Amino acid sequence: MQFITLDTVDDPRVEAYVSLTEMQLRNRLEPAKGVFIAESPKVIDRALAADHEPLSLLVEEPWLEGMKDTFDFIDGRWGADIPVYVASPEQLKRLTGYCLHRGALCAMRRWPLPSVAEVCRSARRVAVMENIVDHTNVGALLRSAAALNVDAVLVTPSCGDPLYRRAARVSMGTVFQIPWTRITGFNDDGTENKHYWPFQGIDELKSLGFTTVAMALEDRSISLDELTRRLHAPDEDPTHIDKLALIFGTEGDGLSHHTIARADLTVKIPMGHGVDSLNVAASSAVAFYATR
Repeated sequence: MQFITLDTVDDPRVEAYVSLTEMQLRNRLEPAKGVFIAESPKVIDRALAADHEPLSLLVEEPWLEGMKDTFDFIDGRWGADIPVYVASPEQLKRLTGYCLHRGALCAMRRWPLPSVAEVCRSARRVAVMENIVDHTNVGALLRSAAALNVDAVLVTPSCGDPLYRRAARVSMGTVFQIPWTRITGFNDDGTENKHYWPFQGIDELKSLGFTTVAMALEDRSISLDELTRRLHAPDEDPTHIDKLALIFGTEGDGLSHHTIARADLTVKIPMGHGVDSLNVAASSAVAFYATR
């Protein structure tokens, strides 16, 4: 590693950590040139273990000794030329705008996302995040999906970015462990087709053999218990479900009417005390546990 002590937080070499917006970092038109920021040693280590390339690190001076194994791993895998910019806690607070309790940031190269078919090739149970915009919820859902052995996660075009700094941190780095991709299509001019989901998107899941399940509080919903019964029913049972795609909607509005209308089933979690809904992070965890 090349350790470089910052004299000033205005050093242009660390602009990726503060000056560039998430959209500029993401570089959707050229994913291979995109960057994401991993925050905290645990998240950084999980990204490195998944073989994602580091471009530089920004570390609080008191954390250097504790990250020796991380630095050695990077040296062994990517060589000794990757810079580690070292700053005091006061400098980093000024640079990032908040106290960096976990001591380290790492700028890493994005990777081209696989196709839905590739991610789902051997999957039996997948989750779909439809337009979930709160990055805390995105990260929490990914963490639950990894912990409860969901095979893959798909995100719609308007969903928050799983590699957004807060989403990756809340996921505890499981975003680098569970397969995921965007379920989308492209127009003839190469731009993203904003209408691919849920129209062609749900059709694509069905063509891959998935029973599509909209998690929504609708009158025609079946219970989560009934869904579980169908999953465990004998193969010869006409209600048996083999491959399951659980679809979760955005905060507030929930799933779109188009999604609910096109899904094979609508499922609800029974609730008491007049509670009309659960936060999507909580409802997804309940559904993942019940259908495991």
